[in-house]
Amino acid sequence: MKRTLIGAVAVAGLAQFFAAPAHAAPTTDPVKALQSQLGQGKAVNLQATAKVTYKAGQVATSALDGTIGFGPRGPVASDVAHTLQYSPALLRTMKKTSPAETEALQAGPIRMLSSGGVSYVSGPVVEQALPPGTSWVRYRKVVQPPSNLVVEPLDPATLKTLVAGRTSWKNGILKGSVKASKLVKSSKPFAAFYGTGFTAKRDGKIAYTIYFGDKGLVRRVVAKATLPIGKSTVQVESDTRYRDWGREATVLLPLEGDVIDRSEVKDDTPDQVPGIWN
Repeated sequence: MKRTLIGAVAVAGLAQFFAAPAHAAPTTDPVKALQSQLGQGKAVNLQATAKVTYKAGQVATSALDGTIGFGPRGPVASDVAHTLQYSPALLRTMKKTSPAETEALQAGPIRMLSSGGVSYVSGPVVEQALPPGTSWVRYRKVVQPPSNLVVEPLDPATLKTLVAGRTSWKNGILKGSVKASKLVKSSKPFAAFYGTGFTAKRDGKIAYTIYFGDKGLVRRVVAKATLPIGKSTVQVESDTRYRDWGREATVLLPLEGDVIDRSEVKDDTPDQVPGIWN
């Protein structure tokens, strides 16, 4: 039996609030608005898309749909499903290196429950490895999947940095930019996902637009980044919409009897949690 989701700046920054009418802040502080929604048993629903361009013609796109569960300081759990598609050029490359996994990822959505550095995965990419009676493969020591593949506005420290980096703010729409080397110092989700090796000589650029609702809560984030990853430069774009703020929901993890550790089926499953959201 499966258990599923239930009903589941600094002074310089402050100075910018008064720089010009287009830069003025709304009466509601977005960081305080976010913090008012945090707490055990609270959640928000989301729908997101992402596009990763490795080099000309080699592109992966993905769609994510699900729920993020909060703790007192930010996201702590998630129940999401995501799909993945490759451009023809990237598909040919992937099929040469990992044909079985590539086919499985295209066969259908991945369902993933995550909490406390552990993710439980189900779907075509792992189902052939599952013994009778099990439905999930458990991956340990993994990063909580972000709600947006570039920036995480559900994290108060990250949101504070994004607000401080604005270039305009009018009619509930904030636009801004930040270097990866700065964001990585304040955003634990960004550092966990992309690492901390950004420097002045090898930096990344991030541009973003945040749409706020009447209560100061984020309702949409559109972001684009150019990041040095390994020996190459990767472009990442992500668009996330948030809804049902304040809902009461808890992400419940699978029963132990429904789960098998990835270490027990390592010859038949991907080394890492599959998909570009991990």
